[in-house]
Amino acid sequence: MGLESKLGDNILTTTVNKIVNWGRKNSLWPMPFGTACCAIEMMATLAAKFDLSRFGAEAIRFSPRQSDLLIVAGRISLKMMPVLKKIYDQMPEPKWVISMGACASCGGVFDTYTLIQGVDQFIPVDVYVPGCPPRPEDLIDAVMQIQGTIDRGEHPKGWGAGEISAVAG
Repeated sequence: MGLESKLGDNILTTTVNKIVNWGRKNSLWPMPFGTACCAIEMMATLAAKFDLSRFGAEAIRFSPRQSDLLIVAGRISLKMMPVLKKIYDQMPEPKWVISMGACASCGGVFDTYTLIQGVDQFIPVDVYVPGCPPRPEDLIDAVMQIQGTIDRGEHPKGWGAGEISAVAG
């Protein structure tokens, strides 16, 4: 005989953390940073055939202060890295990062001094999407992995335990 039996079917009990995580999970606002062929696949993910909006990540924002998911797609040069780092730093907490494609993840076939051999050297990456270029379904799967991380209440990489308890605790 719990409280639910006395109150009926019209009452829902949960915690504040679960409601906050549910809201974060279902309203991701991606910030695209596409520089090469992976950016074309990222655009295809937003088109009608694949439709990323079905998964709650349709509000593409080109302002880092309004985004919570950074999608790095394509090669990143040494001159672009400070710009990407500044965009990452301007995003509000909590924030997540997807490294899309071989070039963003490990430099790809471009093993030169001008290109970054993996953006994880400068910013923390939560999900890597392999491929050259990866399919739109792979990016959708990466977004769903981020949503699963949020739903479980796990911390984003680069975010301390003390910080998350102060925000959602």
